[in-house]
Amino acid sequence: MQRREEFLEWLRGIEKKWQGVWREKRVFEAHPSGDRPKYFITVPYPYSNGPLHIGHGRTYTIGDIIARYKRLRGFNVLFPMAFHITGTPIIAYSEMISRGDERTIGLYRDYISLYIEDKDEVEKILESFKDPLNLAVFFAERIQRDFEELGYSIDWRRRFHTGEPIYNRFVTWQYFKLADKGLITRGDHIVTYCLLHRQPEGEDDIQDADVNPVEIVEYTAVKFTLPSRGWILLAATLRPETLFGVTNMWVHPEGDYVVFDWRGEKLVVSEKAFLKFKHQYPEEEVSFVTRIKGRDLIGENAVSPFGDNVVVLPAWFVDVENATGVVYSEPSDAPYDYVALIDLKSNPDLINKYSLKPDLVQSIEPRKIIDVPGISGHHAEIAVKSAGVKSQLDPRIEDITKEVYREQFYNGVMIVDYAGIKGLPVKEAREKVKELLYSMGKAIPFYELNRRAYCRGGGEIIVAKIAGQWFINYNVKWLKEKSRKMIEEDVVKIVPSKYKKLFLDTIDWLDKRPCARKRGIGTSLPWDQDWIIESLSDSTIYMAFYTIAHII
Repeated sequence: MQRREEFLEWLRGIEKKWQGVWREKRVFEAHPSGDRPKYFITVPYPYSNGPLHIGHGRTYTIGDIIARYKRLRGFNVLFPMAFHITGTPIIAYSEMISRGDERTIGLYRDYISLYIEDKDEVEKILESFKDPLNLAVFFAERIQRDFEELGYSIDWRRRFHTGEPIYNRFVTWQYFKLADKGLITRGDHIVTYCLLHRQPEGEDDIQDADVNPVEIVEYTAVKFTLPSRGWILLAATLRPETLFGVTNMWVHPEGDYVVFDWRGEKLVVSEKAFLKFKHQYPEEEVSFVTRIKGRDLIGENAVSPFGDNVVVLPAWFVDVENATGVVYSEPSDAPYDYVALIDLKSNPDLINKYSLKPDLVQSIEPRKIIDVPGISGHHAEIAVKSAGVKSQLDPRIEDITKEVYREQFYNGVMIVDYAGIKGLPVKEAREKVKELLYSMGKAIPFYELNRRAYCRGGGEIIVAKIAGQWFINYNVKWLKEKSRKMIEEDVVKIVPSKYKKLFLDTIDWLDKRPCARKRGIGTSLPWDQDWIIESLSDSTIYMAFYTIAHII
C-alpha cells in the first residue's frame, strides 16, 4: 500500500512539473500565424453553480484529446474556455441559501469544503453566496483550477463569464443585429411559467429538464352541460375523436373543484385547473363563483356536444392536479375508463354510498367507435384482460394506455355514423373533431405539462400565456432557406452525417422562441430594460467572443 502511494505521489510530481512548464512557456496560447492551418475547437462552457462532476471530466477530456491530436498534426489550435452564469439557477440557489433552506445550505457547505479546509472560512464563503455573483465566481475560479490540474490544453487568456459587462455589451450588439434583420418580435405566447417567481422559465431553469424534458401539451377541453345546475363541466382530453363513444363522466369524489364565470358561462374544473385557467386567459375576466367537492357532482346528468346524456360517476384515477380534473369516459378505447367502470360495477356499496341508481350503472357498456385490424372486440378490454389488471390504481395501466393509443393512432379507423368522420384514420379524425368542436364553441384549448415540474428555486411550473413576450423569430423564409442551404451544401458539416436530416427537419418546424424574461442574471434587452435576455438566447454565438476576449 505504501509503495502504491509513493508511486502515485511520484506521478503527481511529474504531472505538476509539466503543468508548470506549460504555464510558464504559454504553450497553449494560440496566436495568428500564416504558416499553419487554423483549428478552432470549443466545448460548451460549464454552468458554474457548483463543482465539476464525472460527466464534465468525460466531456472536456474528449475536447482536449482532439485539441492535442490536431496540434500534433501541425494545426494552430485555439481551445478556449469560459463560464456560464446567466439565467435563474444561480439566483435560485442563492435565494434558497438566503431563506435558510437547510438542504441547500448543507449541499453548498459540502461543495465549498471540497476546496476549503478551514471550517470558519467555509461558513464565511457560504454566507457570501447570498449574493449570487459571489457563488458564480467562486465556482468559476475553482473549475478553472480543476481544469488546469486535469492538464487541459486551454488558452486561459480568453476566459470570461457571461455576467461580465464586456460580455453584456457583446450580447447587446448581437440583439441589435437580430433586431435590424427583423428577427426580434413581440406578442402573446404560451410558455412554461413559474408560480413562485411569476415569470417564464426555460429548460435550463427547470429541475432535471436536461434529462427529463418538460413539454407543453394541448388538451381539448370539451364542454358537457349540466342541465339541472346550468353549469358546464370542462373535460380535458388528448383524444377528442373518442367523444363519439362517451358513456359517462368521471370526477374524483374527494377532489376540490371550482365553479367560475367566463364569457357568460359557468364552468367547472378542479381548483388547481382554475388557477391554470386564469394564467392561460390572463386578459379576460374570470370570476370565482363557488367551491365544491367532486362528490357534489356525482349522479348529475351531463350532455355532450353531440347530444349524448351521460351520468357523472366517481373515479380515483382522476388526477385533480392534471389538466381540468374532469374526464369523460370512453371505455371501449381507454384502459383507465374500462377498469374504473368495472371497479364501480362490482362495488354495490360504492354505488349506494353515492346514491347512484344500480340499474343505471350496470347498464353502461362500451361503445365501439374505432376499428383496429386484428381487434374484434373492445380494444381496452382486450388489453386490460391480457395484462391481468384488476384495479384502476394499477400503475401498469399507464403503459397499456400508451400501447393502445399508439396502435389506434397508426392503424385505427373511425366507424362512427357521423358525416365527414366515418371512415377517417384516427390520426386525421383527431384534428378534424378538435377543429369541429372549437368551431361549434363546444371546446377550448387547455394547456398542461407532460409531467409535474419545478424551477431550480422550488417554484411550481405551469403553462401560462404571457402578453408582450419578446421572441427570436426563426420562422422567417430567408433565414430558413439560408440555413437549409448551408447544411445541404456542407458549409456547415454535420458529423456524423446521419444527423443532417434531423437538423433539416428542425429548421422546418422551428418557429418563435421566447428570448427574454423578467428575472435572472444576464444582459438587459437593449430597448426594454425591464427584460433580461434568457440564458440560452445569450449563449448562441459566444464562441465568436473567444476570438477577441483577450484583447478587449
